[in-house]
Amino acid sequence: MVKKMKKNTNEKSDNIAAIGIGAMIVFIALILVAAVAAAVIIQTAEKLQQNAQTTGDETTSLLSSKVVIKNVLIPSAGALYITFELAPGSDPIDPSNIDWSIVCADGVDYGNFATATTVGDQTAVNPLTPGATFDVVLTAAGAGGLLDECAPSANEDHTLAIQSGAGGFTYEVLNYGADVSAGAKVI
Repeated sequence: MVKKMKKNTNEKSDNIAAIGIGAMIVFIALILVAAVAAAVIIQTAEKLQQNAQTTGDETTSLLSSKVVIKNVLIPSAGALYITFELAPGSDPIDPSNIDWSIVCADGVDYGNFATATTVGDQTAVNPLTPGATFDVVLTAAGAGGLLDECAPSANEDHTLAIQSGAGGFTYEVLNYGADVSAGAKVI
């Protein structure tokens, strides 16, 4: 005798498992999106920090060698005597790394501060250090060592530009009055 098996028709569909798998997929997708967003934020913050560091370093190097002019006199015809200091917080600097140029209607004279001395002392100083006052006589490398193109002239204005070290710049307008004889004060 063969018995017939009764077919089980009491199957229920399992919707709960399908909801759980869907929730897990959404959860994983949210984690991936959050990870990508975090990576973008970290990368942006890193780039901003690098830019800020670069800007700070450039600013420091520009200010770390700035020359502050205290006084400019005419010691003799065709020359200028400058009293100067390094800006507070400056690094020591080799005087031959300080370049100057004077621009006038007739042209340009230029040189460096290699002959700088401490005020009151005639010996050359290397390196120049902040906190001390120095002097230098500007004479261009030309005939007689005097300013060739831009010698002090009565009632003229010349522009003095000084670049020191890593790029500290100083600009002064030299206003010559009617008196350009030896000992006349310019600034």
